[in-house]
Amino acid sequence: MGSKEKLIERFKSLPKDFSWEEVKRLLKILGYTLRNKGKTSGSRVIFICQDRKPIMLHKPHPENTIKEYALKQLLNDLKEEGLI
Repeated sequence: MGSKEKLIERFKSLPKDFSWEEVKRLLKILGYTLRNKGKTSGSRVIFICQDRKPIMLHKPHPENTIKEYALKQLLNDLKEEGLI
């Protein structure tokens, strides 16, 4: 199993220590690019992929781990798009 597959399997297990860097890497693997929502967006970011629904997330701060509810929502969004 390659590193991409390992990352996807780790994500699907909804670990409590899944980091923001791992989210960015996962979505990049799936074809998404990161965009800020504008100068005043604060921690809100959007991931865009052609022909797919955009994914909006809050960048975690001050810690680097993603909240459980955000991971569940992201997993649900990716399942709806047929990517996972």
